[in-house]
Amino acid sequence: MKLPLLCTAMALCLISCKEQTKILNSGTDTVATTDTTTPKPLDSIQMRDAWIKYATPGEQHKMLSDEAGTWDVEMTFFTEDGKEQKGTAVADIQMVLGGRYQQSTYKGTMDNMLFEGISTVAFNNTTGEFTSTWADNLSTGLMVLTGPYDEINKTITFKGTMADPYDGKKITVRQVYTFVNENSRKMELFDTKNGKERKSLEMVMTRV
Repeated sequence: MKLPLLCTAMALCLISCKEQTKILNSGTDTVATTDTTTPKPLDSIQMRDAWIKYATPGEQHKMLSDEAGTWDVEMTFFTEDGKEQKGTAVADIQMVLGGRYQQSTYKGTMDNMLFEGISTVAFNNTTGEFTSTWADNLSTGLMVLTGPYDEINKTITFKGTMADPYDGKKITVRQVYTFVNENSRKMELFDTKNGKERKSLEMVMTRV
């Protein structure tokens, strides 16, 4: 098995690069000194085990893999003036990189325009959080959100920011992804401007 050897090598590399340079200010003079603190002995077995745990798909990855397949998507965009724009798409979901990441492609129409999107979802074994990325042909910005899974409500609540295309300022974004049942999902996207949150997008997904 090559993974333990790879993890040990990475750990050794990290430790060997740990020497740091500190800058001490004395009056108007700047003196560069080297940190001579003796590093703690490396436990290569513990480091190897930590990397193996980090790299091994678990229960949350199985939850993502259960969504593999084709889904019909009903989309509703909510404009700031209260209007709704409807659209439809088909989502193709699959697991990649040995079942460690979920990758989805969306193709459809929105307000008589071609709509395409790409989503990647990961569960980080170390942080215990999900990370979601989103890109589509209606923007040039990659949206990155992170959040925990709520076992009681069967939801992942992602949070992050995006740039407002009108003035370039950052907008707080909240995404609620609900595991409705085995064959149904719902995604709701909210953004906050001037301290007020509003719903901007909803996707209802049905397994084909």
